[in-house]
Amino acid sequence: MTIDIFLALLALFVAVAALVYGLSLLAFRGAAVRGRLRGVAGDTETNPETTGREWQARFVEAAKPVAKFATPTSDLEISNVRAKFMHAGIRSESAPILYFALKAVLAIALPALLLLLTNVRAAQGYQPLLFLLLAGSFGYYLPNVVLTRLTLMRQRELFESFPDALDLVIVCVEAGISLDASIARAASEIGLRSTKLAEELSLVGLELRVGASRERALRNLATRTGVDEIASFVAMMLQADRFGTSVADSLRIHADTLRVRRRQRAEEQAAKIPLKMLFPLIFCIFPSLLLVLMGPALIQVYRILIPAMGAGR
Repeated sequence: MTIDIFLALLALFVAVAALVYGLSLLAFRGAAVRGRLRGVAGDTETNPETTGREWQARFVEAAKPVAKFATPTSDLEISNVRAKFMHAGIRSESAPILYFALKAVLAIALPALLLLLTNVRAAQGYQPLLFLLLAGSFGYYLPNVVLTRLTLMRQRELFESFPDALDLVIVCVEAGISLDASIARAASEIGLRSTKLAEELSLVGLELRVGASRERALRNLATRTGVDEIASFVAMMLQADRFGTSVADSLRIHADTLRVRRRQRAEEQAAKIPLKMLFPLIFCIFPSLLLVLMGPALIQVYRILIPAMGAGR
């Protein structure tokens, strides 16, 4: 081990030890005092949920200084990030803090690991700097990719299960139940198909119960989900209320439209399968298949042809 590697490892150890010590001070600050107060008050039982919330609050407080390095300064960018979390179904107030803290930590940790665990410093010219910049960029944008993936998966589930929820609403409306009660009933029944859609419809029912107007509750549904099909459903319902058309007929037509769109999207995904399978077939399956089919023949040619050519000489 050279002196440079030893000094780098020593510096990394000191940095990690200082970071852990600082986080422990922030996490356990006041814990002894609270424990003594509980003992004086006679509260010896510990609630797991309360303990979990306390740990989460401490972790968020410790992550706030780190999150400042990656938090954008523009209010528009912050609102866009909050909208992405809302579309992904993450409604915790501490989620943006942990998100930006993770971006900052990964942007620093990945180049440090690359520098310590690989021989990148032996490269010539600007290659070490380029590799470190690539590692830092990868760590900085990795949470963006994960958040986008979670959002797309959730929106796909909402889109695929929304026509079934509309069918339930149609059945309830035709049975003489009001639209608000029909949405609440569909929210309780659609949970077997999609828990995420059931949660969103339950929030609509809760907003209607506390006195929010139907227009505001439906618009909030479209804002929380970020799905175009749900936004078109909200616009259709508002137009039906405004012009006095039949709600059941409007819902039936819209449900049929969404079902056709869902089938078309499935057909589109099925049409992409041959193209997606082309490269694995060429680079993975065909070489092994040729090896299995032509391998014995090549061995026989080698055993017969090579001695015959040597005897002919």
